[in-house]
Amino acid sequence: MRETNTKAPASRASIKEMCHMLGRVVRYITQYYKWSFLIVILCILGSSLVTRRGTLFMQTLIDDYIVPLTQSASPDYGPLAHALFIMACIYAVGIVCSYAYNRIMVNISQGTMRRLRDELFSHMESLPIRYFDTHAHGDIMSVYTNDVDTLRQLLSQSIPQLINSSFTMVATLITMIIMSPALTVVSVLAAIAMFTVT
Repeated sequence: MRETNTKAPASRASIKEMCHMLGRVVRYITQYYKWSFLIVILCILGSSLVTRRGTLFMQTLIDDYIVPLTQSASPDYGPLAHALFIMACIYAVGIVCSYAYNRIMVNISQGTMRRLRDELFSHMESLPIRYFDTHAHGDIMSVYTNDVDTLRQLLSQSIPQLINSSFTMVATLITMIIMSPALTVVSVLAAIAMFTVT
């Protein structure tokens, strides 16, 4: 029992520290790439909405177009073709949004990494000689290689995936509520139960 109580605050502290670190990274990015980062968020939102719209379109496609065509003596495929064309345009917008936010995020991450390495090098030049005498060369180089590369992966992959996942979860929850509030409550309760047990 005592072990559980000591682990719980430690995990909460690590989550709080992780959120604080993520906030610092985002503030550092937006200090130099505020508008680019805003465009990335909008493109991720657009891509997520297109994905949800595509899921809902399958129901509309079957109920409003395919089923009436199978029951008609002389089927007219014009409305179906028009709906498919509109959906293809929507998917094309989603593809453009996905490409745009990945491309812009490459520029942001590479520019941020260059600026960060320059700041690290400038700071290293200002350190006294005793710092290099008391720290191993491997530890110092690890900051320039491993730590900076981990930060690059955070910028180019983890942050966009976190934003995308958040938007997708919210859009999926809204879609579930629209389609069936009762099943949404059951699904949320089941997810909470699984999370608690896990």
